[in-house]
Amino acid sequence: MQANEGGRQDFDIGTEFLGELIAERLQVSLPLAVFALLLSTAIAFPIGLISAAGRGRASDIVLTSITQLGLAIPNFWLGMLLVMLFAVGLHWVSAGGFPGWDAGLAAGLKALTLPAIALAMPQAAILARVLRGAVIDTLHEDYIRTARAKGAGEWRVLWRHALPNALVPVLTIVGMQFSFLLAGGVIIENVFFLPGLGRLVFQAIVQRDLIVVQSVVVLLVFAVVTVTFLVDLSYVLANPRLRTPGAQ
Repeated sequence: MQANEGGRQDFDIGTEFLGELIAERLQVSLPLAVFALLLSTAIAFPIGLISAAGRGRASDIVLTSITQLGLAIPNFWLGMLLVMLFAVGLHWVSAGGFPGWDAGLAAGLKALTLPAIALAMPQAAILARVLRGAVIDTLHEDYIRTARAKGAGEWRVLWRHALPNALVPVLTIVGMQFSFLLAGGVIIENVFFLPGLGRLVFQAIVQRDLIVVQSVVVLLVFAVVTVTFLVDLSYVLANPRLRTPGAQ
């Protein structure tokens, strides 16, 4: 009986330590994923809208070429270029590491800026292309022609009519990107020596610590399910037509 109680106590201590370890690493990976997603969205929306508004023109060709280049560049290679330019060359930031949030919000965000940019650029290219295609498809709808016939300007048509109805596929991509950024930052976190979930999983795989790997995978699966559920709820907020029963 005493052996069982001792084993149960050791298990509880091990579980508590593992939970604290994952929570500590999540304090880096979660802000990094949110930071990268905000950057990706801030870059993708102007590019996608400008490209859709000037489809077939020089601006559309240039922006489409830029997004194609963004898709072709691996994020870890972009991360190394950013380190060489801003850390080694200009000495604006450190080449890697994380000072911790105890050092202040500004210091933490400064350490996450280059990794977030490296993660955000390829995702911004994907999101911009999806947004461009969705907006162009929406511009052929009858209510767009009606809005133009009433004298609405091109940008008003884009913002007030085309964009809200084109957000459903865009929100799907955003949800998928957040899950990828949270779970797929293994290489970036190792490039910048960030003590996040990705680096924890990499170290656990090298050390064959299957309990840590299993725990992180379960956490990421839960995160993916939660984000997918929230994205499904956001469809109704983005497109009011979906609130009508039987709407497509």
